[in-house]
This record gives sequence, structure tokens and C-alpha cells, in this order.
Amino acid sequence: MIHLMIMMLERVGIIVILGFILAHMKVFRQHLQHPQGYKGKTVLICIFSLFSMISNYTGIIIRGDEILYNDWVFTIDPSSSIANTRILGVEIGGLIGGPFVGAGVGLLAGVHRFSLGGSTALSCAVSSLLAGVASGCIGLFFRKRHQMVTPRVAALAGISMEALQMFMILVLAKPQADAFALVQMIGVPMMIVNGTGSFIFLSIIQSIIRKEEQAKAVQTHRVFSIADQTLPFFRQGLNEASCKSAARIIHEMTGTDAVSITDRENILAHVGEGAGHHIPSRSLITGLSKKVIKTGKVMKVKSRDEIECTHHACPLQAAIVLPLISNQQTIGTLKLYFKSPAGLNQVAEELAEGLAMLFSTQLELGEAELQSKLLKDAEIKALQAQVNPHFLFNAIHTISALCRTDAEKTRKLLLQLSVYFRSNLQGARQLLIPLSKELNHLEAYLSLEQARFPGKYTIEFHIEDGLECLEIPPFILQLLVENALRHAFPKKQKVCTVKVYVCSERDGVLMKVSDNGRGINPDMLEQLGKAQSSSKEGNGTGLYNLNQRLTGLFGRQASLDMKSEPGKGTEVSIKIPFQAGREGNGDAQGFNR
Repeated sequence: MIHLMIMMLERVGIIVILGFILAHMKVFRQHLQHPQGYKGKTVLICIFSLFSMISNYTGIIIRGDEILYNDWVFTIDPSSSIANTRILGVEIGGLIGGPFVGAGVGLLAGVHRFSLGGSTALSCAVSSLLAGVASGCIGLFFRKRHQMVTPRVAALAGISMEALQMFMILVLAKPQADAFALVQMIGVPMMIVNGTGSFIFLSIIQSIIRKEEQAKAVQTHRVFSIADQTLPFFRQGLNEASCKSAARIIHEMTGTDAVSITDRENILAHVGEGAGHHIPSRSLITGLSKKVIKTGKVMKVKSRDEIECTHHACPLQAAIVLPLISNQQTIGTLKLYFKSPAGLNQVAEELAEGLAMLFSTQLELGEAELQSKLLKDAEIKALQAQVNPHFLFNAIHTISALCRTDAEKTRKLLLQLSVYFRSNLQGARQLLIPLSKELNHLEAYLSLEQARFPGKYTIEFHIEDGLECLEIPPFILQLLVENALRHAFPKKQKVCTVKVYVCSERDGVLMKVSDNGRGINPDMLEQLGKAQSSSKEGNGTGLYNLNQRLTGLFGRQASLDMKSEPGKGTEVSIKIPFQAGREGNGDAQGFNR
């Protein structure tokens, strides 16, 4: 029995070696991990059927109680049988591929065993089919639970399937006494050897698959790390500054000998070997890059001639060139260079292709982000341009009326009018301006309004020191004050006061304009700033546009907050978060009028 077990272990070694070789083949691993569809299952059936047939050919002939030495078995005497590892291939096929694969392998292996003849030909053929179906059901049980069959389970299954074969020999083989003697002789060795072989076979396969998955995880982590670090640069588009920073990161994290990024005509960045003659902005792209831009396909070269570098001492011998695509157009290339063709291996190729796809996505996102920003800027400019045209006519009418009575005051008002419209033009070209400029703009506006209505309004300024360099959207305070002067006060009200506050708080700057006017009806108060609403005094466009500008620039946290009580006045406040602007170190003037 011990002698037979040693001989069978030698046969198992052949199958294990074949399994080790196959496990390193990419095609086999793909079908092994994802045996979906008839094509994948057919491949597994063919492979494991071949294992089982080799086991039949390398079986050990048993005649009575005698073990015969042989190399390959092609025919078996009717009075003899063989001890082999056929069930190992059938069982592993079923565990990995499921009932369909197990039944296919069992059928082919059984027919082949039956064709060799011998006293146990029929029982071995039937047991092969049954073992394939049974092991396939075990594999299906684990797959439905999204689990892999462990080597321990494979070993137990191998022992069980071999026990099933011994049972079928006792049931079908004739004469009964010879069948019993055969099982007594080969049963235990075959169960132990097949169980051990199943354990080793599945351990090898799982070890290689696990190693590949770990390598993929490491590669994926590296790709995403590179993408994360280069994201801020590629979102700026393809320019020399952004590409140089991105190329340096790629070069450091991939271990390539050089990295180059180009647009459709010039090298934008080159880091690493060959930097002395691959000079950004002064070097045109090579013929290789032109081919990639034209075709939009990845190209790999492994010689200096194929790189098409014109410098005679260029150390770069191999390269992979990948297209950078935005909006379905190739806008540039990413090139990874190597000093030796051996560096351009499969790992480097997969890494480069992953990076090119991510970088193309980043470029598209950057372009979309830029277009969105330009659109928002255009909307804000359009809103800022909606200045009340009647103000100009009223100011000119007031100044013309003063020309004959007060020349000095007329001169000052003309200067204030020029300040107002100069500020208006500058503000329409900027998203943010210093608070000091906004206050100058407001002071010019108030000078003109108070000239129209002498002594009617009292304006009080309460500006916290040190905020004059704080950047805010233009026309905010001027619009709120203008709104108060035009709509807050009844014609017969004697004391018309407007107060302007600007002060810092914990997480932002609070700007507030309040009046002691008539107040706002609660029903109308809910709509102001949120939608254009018609009334006798106006349609609410100014506050609505202002609210749109604020939320467009800073989000909902900077929207208008309005409080009002009929007969007591109105208070409109805006809170701008600190990160939106920046504070200066100077001292702001406080104005009291």
C-alpha cells in the first residue's frame, strides 16, 4: 500500500506541474476566474479533461494483488485495472466551473477511461460522470455565496469523490471478490493521494490568482495616487506650467526613465533622461507623436529609430505613447520613455493606459469646469450691467439746474458723477472689488442723490476698522442703499435715516443696511430677492439680481436675509464667508452723515 501511494504521488506531481504552468497563462486565469458563457466553460472542460486523460495514461496497472511497472497506459487487460488520479481533474473542474463543466469533464474523462478497457472500465466511467456533477454542485454552492472553494474543501471533496469511485467499483465491477480485493488494495492510497493532490492543485491556483489580485490592487492604488496628485494641474488644461508639474509627479511615481507631455504641435513638458534636447516650447513633437494624434491609438516602440528622435546621443530606447483625449478629440500625448526595451513590460503598459484614460477624463472635467465658470461669469456680468438708466438722467438734470446758482457745487457733483460711472465700469469687469472702492462708489451715489433732495436723507456709516481691503462683489451696498432711498420712505416722512454696517464675525463678514421707513408687507417680504415681483414701487429686479450674484459666487450661505416690520423699517443683511474674500491690514474709515 505504501509503495503504491509513493508511485501515485509521482503521478500527481505531473498534474500539479501542468496546473502550475497553466495557472501562469493569462487566458487560463481569465476563464478560471470568470467561467461565464459557453466559450469559457468549454475551455475549462477541454483543459481539465486533458488533465484527466493524462492521468489515465499515467495510471499504474494492477493485476490481482500485483503492481506492474509501466510508463504510459494505452490499453488495459480485461483482468486488470489501474490506479490513477483521473478523479482529481474531474473534481477540480467541477469545483471551479460548476455542474456544467464538472459533467463535461466527467463525461469525457469517463469515456476515455472506458476506451482503455479493464475490469473496472464501466465503474470508473460512471463514477467519473457522477463525481463531475457532484463536485460541480459543491462549486455552485460556494459561488452563489460569493465565496471561493478553499484548498481544505477541495481536499475533502477529492477524498469523497474517490470514495464514490470505490463504491461504484464494488457495485459494478465483476467478479465481486476481485472488486473487493482491488478496493481494499487501492482505496486508501487513492483517496489520500487524490485529496492531497486536490489540496496542492487548488492552493497553487489560488496563490497565483491572489498574487495577481494584490498586484492589481497595488497598481490601481498607484494609478489613483498619481491621478489625485496631478488632478489640480490637468484641470488647468494643457499648458507648460501645469504639464511640467504633472510630468514630474508621473516620473517620480512610475519609475520611468523620462516622461513627456505634448499638445498637437509642441513638447509642453519633459522630465528625466533626454531633457537636454527634449526642450519644452522649443521642440516640435516627433513623428511618433504625430501618428498617435492622428490615429488616437496607443503606440509602443522598442528602438531609438522608431522613437524618431533626431538627437544622435538620445539615451531613450523604448517608449509608450498614449493619446490624451478631450471631447472625442486627441489634444495631445503622454509619453513614457525607457532607456532599455526591457523596461517596457506589461505592467508599465497597463499602468500607462490607466493613466491616459484618467488624465483624459481630468482634462474633460477641467474644460467643462472652465466653460461653467465662463458661463457663470457672463451671467454675473449681465446682471451687473443692469444699472438703472434713470439715475443718469436724474443726475444730469440736477447738475444742469445748479449750473447757474452754484458753480462750485456743480463742479463737485460732476466729479462725483465721473467717480460713480468710472466705478460702475470697473465693477462690471470684476467679480470682486475692495470694500474701500465700494464705499467710494456709494459716497459718489449719495452725493448725487442728496443734491436732488437736499436735507431729506441722513446716512450713517458704521464700518469696522481694518476691513477696507476686504473683497466683496461690486454694487452690493450701493444697491441696498439705493433700494432704501427709493422705496422705504413715504413722501411726508420727515426723518429718513439709513444705516450701513460692515463688521467681522466668527466665520464671515456681516454687511447690513437698515432704514426707519414704512416697512414691507409680510406677503411681499417672502418673495423679495427670490423672484421678480411686481408692485407699485417696482418689480424687485434689483434685489433678485443681487441675490443671484451672491449665490452664484458664494452659494446659499451668502443669500439675502431680510427683516421688516410695517411702520418701523426694514433691515437687509448679507454674510460673506471669510474664504470668499480676504482682509487687509489697513484701517477703514468710518463715515457719519
